[in-house]
Amino acid sequence: MLKKTLQSALNIHNVSDRMVKYIFAVVGFLSVLFLFLIMIFLFKEGLPIFKVVSIKDFLFGTSWYPTSEPPKFGTLPLIVASLSVTFIGAIVAVPFSLGVAIYLSELAPSFVREIVKPAIELIASIPSVIIGFFGMVVVAPFLQDHFDIDTGLNLFNASIMLAFMAIPTIASISEDALSSVPVSLKEASYALGANRWQTIVHITMPAALSGIWTAIILGIARVLGETMVVLMVAGGATTFPTSLFDPVRPLTANIAAEMAEASYRSDHYFALFAIGIILFMLTMLFNVIANYLSMKYKFKYH
Repeated sequence: MLKKTLQSALNIHNVSDRMVKYIFAVVGFLSVLFLFLIMIFLFKEGLPIFKVVSIKDFLFGTSWYPTSEPPKFGTLPLIVASLSVTFIGAIVAVPFSLGVAIYLSELAPSFVREIVKPAIELIASIPSVIIGFFGMVVVAPFLQDHFDIDTGLNLFNASIMLAFMAIPTIASISEDALSSVPVSLKEASYALGANRWQTIVHITMPAALSGIWTAIILGIARVLGETMVVLMVAGGATTFPTSLFDPVRPLTANIAAEMAEASYRSDHYFALFAIGIILFMLTMLFNVIANYLSMKYKFKYH
């Protein structure tokens, strides 16, 4: 009797395992399918613009005037603006994020870690429109008053706000990577006479480098794809920036600002979807780099 009961329970357990396995397989397949369909739609709506303008002129043209006669669809100033705010934002966010991650993982008392880590993750949930509003009403007037510039809505303001958005992502994932390093590695370092900072620099960080690189790339990718903040605080000028305080219009802001004005399936409409293709390719590039660096610097503990 007991044997039959155990066998029945085992069969139910096996059926449950198979059901969960099939459910996750279906969900994973549908996720990939939806992403593939979105990609197909993006390329379907974006590629027709290249019947009007060449790929070279689209990518390297210096003028974006879609309503002029004839219209001009040069995206180079928009690409430069996106890469500029991303690069400057990364310069600000990465050192600060790694400092926070190292402090929480290696130096902070446990009660501080239990308070600060959730607080950092909570910051990541702040809506981007709130961050953009803060940049408009607080940071922009501050920059305008203290740097004697015409407008506080510029490249520098956008970069600072984007850095603020990237810091929680980079810090949280980096802290997880640092905390996952086996204690035995650190103890071996201490046993050989290394102090805490030598252990952090030469043992802990190299062992966690795969996760740290992944965190950095994911943080940068989020900055590159952000729309609302750059729409609100970057200034909206489709020109090349010559200084940190020049207004700019990144790719995402341009799509958000003009899609409502573009006639359905007009050249302007197709051009905006083509900008989406550029963003898609850049984001995919960052993900490929993240995967490459993650595998290259993956630390083997044996």
